[in-house]
Amino acid sequence: MKFNSLDFVMIGAFFAILLAIPAIAALKTRAKRGAEYFKGANSMPWWLIGISMVAATTSTGSANLFTEIIRRDGLSGNWVWWAFLLTGLLTVFVYSKLWVRSGAATDISFYELRYSGRPAAFLRAFRAVYLGVIYNLVVMAMVLLGGLKIGTVVFGVSASTVLAVTAAASLVYSCLSGIRGTIYTDFFLFAVVMIGAFAVMYYGVNHPAVGGWTAMMSNPAVQAKTAFLPDFTNTDAAIAVFIIPVAVQWWNVWYSGSEPGGGGYIVQRIMTAKTPGHALGGTLFFNVINYALRPWPWYIAAFASILIFPDLASIRAAFPGVDPALVGDDMAYAALISCVPNGWVGVVAASLMGALFSTIAAHLSMGANYVANDVWKRFVRKDASEREMIWVARASSVILMVAGCVLAPLIESAKSGFDLMVQVGAGTGLVFLLRWFWMRINAWTEIVAMTVSVVCAIFFQLVWPHLSATPLLFWQKLLLTILVTTAGWVAATFLTKPEKPETIAAFKALVRAGGRDVGMGVLKMFIASVAIFAFMALVAKLICG
Repeated sequence: MKFNSLDFVMIGAFFAILLAIPAIAALKTRAKRGAEYFKGANSMPWWLIGISMVAATTSTGSANLFTEIIRRDGLSGNWVWWAFLLTGLLTVFVYSKLWVRSGAATDISFYELRYSGRPAAFLRAFRAVYLGVIYNLVVMAMVLLGGLKIGTVVFGVSASTVLAVTAAASLVYSCLSGIRGTIYTDFFLFAVVMIGAFAVMYYGVNHPAVGGWTAMMSNPAVQAKTAFLPDFTNTDAAIAVFIIPVAVQWWNVWYSGSEPGGGGYIVQRIMTAKTPGHALGGTLFFNVINYALRPWPWYIAAFASILIFPDLASIRAAFPGVDPALVGDDMAYAALISCVPNGWVGVVAASLMGALFSTIAAHLSMGANYVANDVWKRFVRKDASEREMIWVARASSVILMVAGCVLAPLIESAKSGFDLMVQVGAGTGLVFLLRWFWMRINAWTEIVAMTVSVVCAIFFQLVWPHLSATPLLFWQKLLLTILVTTAGWVAATFLTKPEKPETIAAFKALVRAGGRDVGMGVLKMFIASVAIFAFMALVAKLICG
């Protein structure tokens, strides 16, 4: 696909605004102060926090993932991630206020508030490196994969160019003014992302092979993919895409951006809130937008792709220069972009870059925060100045970005990356929910849970195929990992010493996690979940008939 002069104007305007926002934010804040750089001086309103969370969650891989899911399993296939709405709302009504009360600089520094001694220090250091570097790199690589597929295949840009532009833009706006500038820029990027998504949807629906809205939605090939709930007569499919996610996955699987009890860049943004009320409001706003509204342009575009590119052969025909082995259903969205006319192509390209940059910057900011606060200042230089901390964070961002660019080509597809991340976090979620209330849990509980889940994921991914000719379905591997991991951490909990009474007393006094308050929060979570799922079903009914 070729760009014309109008496309280049649109892209140029996008980059001008992208760089201007964090630059202005840096001038208006004291970027040398750690409170400003890492926590935005606790001044962010709920609506900015919520939009920033959505932007951080939205990547180029989002469009690819939704398209792949709908083409394979239909609209109901999205229950594999819709179920995480329950996780998000539990964070809204129970855990967001606990995080604010804890006063933790990061969700990793929480460990030395809740636990004590060498095990707590080891857990904090290991978890910071594991999440901030190792796991973070897998997520960044998956996000970059989407950018590489769209950039190289659709726009004919070399892989090195995609990676270089992404690295430069993401580093500038995440490092220049810290989390405040990142949140401001996220607002702009999310607006651009949605404009581009609507453009692809519009031109996809009005493609001659589709014939417009009415023809598309009445086509049997599309109608077969529009059910909100799965076909429960197909037991394997129902178990995989609905029963396991709704019954087990949401509360017992750790997944970046949907951590049981909150974590990562979600907690990082919660900590920037003006008040606990703004933290709760921002997290609720994020969940409503993220699950009920944001994905629909991509869902509808995926329906259109079924008629324009009905099989993999038609996608390969659209990209004759691409290795056929690399072509999958996740590339149908990239193929659909070829339907967009010049002028709008520049807007779509900017929107895809916006989705890419916002997610990469979120993970860079999160990883750098962990390295600076939970590794450098805690274990390397306890007397590090705030200026030094900021430079450590910036250097960490550069190193993470380079490593992510190296790893990106090794991930196979959007869905395979999603499955890998879910598998790695299986069985650990319940620990993150209970550790605030069940004081028998200690640092060894979390160490064992994290270790066993990773070992199980590696075993089922790399070893099992060589031991048995019978392949395990994804949900079977997930359940087995959850069972083994849960058995491991429960055993570790009772075989090791409980935390010191004074540590437990100090933690309880800090977070004030009262039983009645928590009970009301859980009740609100279930009421809100029913309301939002009902709203999602209503939207699906209105759109799909």
